[in-house]
Amino acid sequence: MILVEIWVHSPRVVHFNEANNEDGSMNLLDLVEELRDKATIRVAAYQQRVSRYYNKRVNPRPLKEGDLILHNAVIADPIGTRGTLAPNWVGPYKVRRVLRPRTFKLETLGGREIPRAWNVENLRSIINDCFRYVKMFKIQEYQ
Repeated sequence: MILVEIWVHSPRVVHFNEANNEDGSMNLLDLVEELRDKATIRVAAYQQRVSRYYNKRVNPRPLKEGDLILHNAVIADPIGTRGTLAPNWVGPYKVRRVLRPRTFKLETLGGREIPRAWNVENLRSIINDCFRYVKMFKIQEYQ
């Protein structure tokens, strides 16, 4: 059996010219900076598009002192002693004070302060949830 690779060479091998190869390599080296600049511009444009897409869809969660909220139960129990059927959100709690724009101190409804600060990513407003369920109920009511 005769192997095809031995008798038929690829077009790249057939048309190889060492002088043209060196000239082509030198031209490519001259264009490397331009290619890098184009790639940098493409990456910057992509990052801008991703940023715009995210910023359009992000929902700010404005919370102020006295708001009723729930906090994430998984964050509250880092050891993992909760069971599988445990609730994902614990509360209700009241925002005691705003430490920074997205960081809050909480207290129970009885007035006892929770010993740690909470980020807004781990909080959920009860009022917003209630409005969402009311809207869903009204939409289903009219259908």
